[in-house]
Amino acid sequence: QLQLVESGGGLVQPGGSLRLSCAASGFTLGYYVIGWFRQAPGKEREGVSCFSSSDDSAYYADSVKGRFTISRDNAKNSVSLQMNSLKPEDTAVYYCAAGLWSDRCATYEYDYWGQGTQVTVSS
Repeated sequence: QLQLVESGGGLVQPGGSLRLSCAASGFTLGYYVIGWFRQAPGKEREGVSCFSSSDDSAYYADSVKGRFTISRDNAKNSVSLQMNSLKPEDTAVYYCAAGLWSDRCATYEYDYWGQGTQVTVSS
């Protein structure tokens, strides 16, 4: 079975930091492009950060650029999202995803999804 499992979510005060992790099993994550998405209540799922299949560079949504950092550890078959200077508007369920090709950080480019982990930024 192919699985992605997120962890590291929780409650944090504005300005705080969290590090989300996503562990893959049943497939080798290094053979896929990976990305992080989030979905707030009543809103569409949006791309937060993705690696481009074109040059393997990292894309960041304007809303998180300079605050979030995506990384992957092929040896551990995992991907992480370091989130700094968190804001209340970052509150959402965060998902990691894997696909065969991505250059738009769009949901339709990804085939495998984790179950999501809740991030709540509140004082």
